[in-house]
Amino acid sequence: MHTTVHRLLLAKGLRAFADGFVSLLLPLHLLQLGFTPFQVGCIATTTLLGSGLLTLLVGAHAGRHAWRTLLLAACALMAATGLALASLTGFWPLLLVAFFGTINPSGGDVSVFLPLEHAVVTSRVAPRERTAGFARYSLVGTLSGAFGALAAGVPAVAAQRLGIPLGDAVPAMFVAYALVAGLAALVYRGLPRGQEGPATSQRSVLGPSRRNVLLLAGLFSIDAFAGGFLVQSLLALWLFQRFGMSLETAGTLFFWTGTLAALSYLVAARIADRIGLVRTMVFTHLPSSICLLVLPFCSDVTWVIALLLVRGALSQMDVPTRSSYVMAIVTPPERAAAASVTSVPRSLAAALSPAIAGYLLGASTFGWPLLAGGALKIAYDLLLLAMFHRIRPPEEQARAPS
Repeated sequence: MHTTVHRLLLAKGLRAFADGFVSLLLPLHLLQLGFTPFQVGCIATTTLLGSGLLTLLVGAHAGRHAWRTLLLAACALMAATGLALASLTGFWPLLLVAFFGTINPSGGDVSVFLPLEHAVVTSRVAPRERTAGFARYSLVGTLSGAFGALAAGVPAVAAQRLGIPLGDAVPAMFVAYALVAGLAALVYRGLPRGQEGPATSQRSVLGPSRRNVLLLAGLFSIDAFAGGFLVQSLLALWLFQRFGMSLETAGTLFFWTGTLAALSYLVAARIADRIGLVRTMVFTHLPSSICLLVLPFCSDVTWVIALLLVRGALSQMDVPTRSSYVMAIVTPPERAAAASVTSVPRSLAAALSPAIAGYLLGASTFGWPLLAGGALKIAYDLLLLAMFHRIRPPEEQARAPS
């Protein structure tokens, strides 16, 4: 694999590790500050809204600047976000940090880094290796995020064994988040200084693939709106409220769900080679959505844990295949714009539902957000299969029998 891709994978792993522990500690920190579940949901909504708008801006102008420069600037913003979260306590100041910063409540990558890294990965791997390349990219991110979720238990351990107040230990983890941003910046500094994009003097814009990309963006938005009901911060909040789950137990659970998701990426690449990218996305996603529909009706936490583990093994197989599919059906000059246009509406759509989920969790511990998210995800899967099963990447067409 190209050295540039190795650097991106290392930086991706560092950032995902930090996102993993922050996504679990954020709701706990906000509850300790006296915020209501609805306010926690509003902050989660604002983070996704701000990330989406910034990602759209960067994706549209990526061709005018060296990707190395943009990635370093994003690291600086990430460091500032961590320091601000560690020091601010008011709702409105934190809401501003959520909008302009890089904090990620979902446990996945919905940040400004995404379109830049997707375009770089695509330009550095052969077309037949693209899905496997995105599988490795997603695997590194999710596995690192799983270890990050495990690290979310550090404040509780520090409080028990060292006598450090939990209210002091949690903000210290946001400082650690800022330090990780500095480490990622050191990795990005090793990228080539010159322009990396295919169109260095123009904006990266959509051309012949515009219709398909916009249709995909609309469908992905349905999926993302559904996923906004299930962001890791709010799912953890539901577990805290419904079952009184401890932070250490939640961290361990999300470690294993993340680990299963990471391993599933490699399986997804193999399945896609056999049945195609779109079918892989749909046929692995549907069972995981059914698990969501069952979860609110479980009164035994053992069944809840089992279903979340099954969902973890299935729900993320569409991540590398989705990224690969988008990059495969567009021309090289459109890649940065396509990655941005398909990811930004996801962020904006996902930004609408956490506040609703927070309100629902404040009114009832039944799990209405899980029910809504599961039903919407099933609708997305069926629409995607109906609209795009005939639009295949060139390498799939070449493999098809004549």
